[in-house]
Amino acid sequence: MFAVEVRDHIMVAHSFRGAVFGPAQRLHGATFVVDAAFYSRELDQQGLVVDIGLATEALRTVLAPLNYRDLDTLPEFAGINTTTEFLAAHIHRLLAEQCRGAGLGRPAAEIASLRVKLSESHLARAWYEAPIA
Repeated sequence: MFAVEVRDHIMVAHSFRGAVFGPAQRLHGATFVVDAAFYSRELDQQGLVVDIGLATEALRTVLAPLNYRDLDTLPEFAGINTTTEFLAAHIHRLLAEQCRGAGLGRPAAEIASLRVKLSESHLARAWYEAPIA
């Protein structure tokens, strides 16, 4: 399996509901390093999994509406705990839409899967991985 991974980051504010979250129930900030890995069983005719420049641009586009935002105020997240795991799946869904729209220079059917990993720190991270087609 071949892979290309690109990276960006977002800075957000949010809070959680539920005693399990302890002090994170209060509004707090988080900086996430976001890695998006695109997997393919074969390289395309140019020897690529996906175009790195297009993948970087797609990730930046998907993250822009979240960056420097209070996620608690966004209508699409109303009533949702925007955990690291949830955000990984949310970003995956948006990137998968970019792939299906041929936004990475390769048909989505040729991309086996996509993994989106969010690192909260050097000690903790979560990811979501699934096929995109």
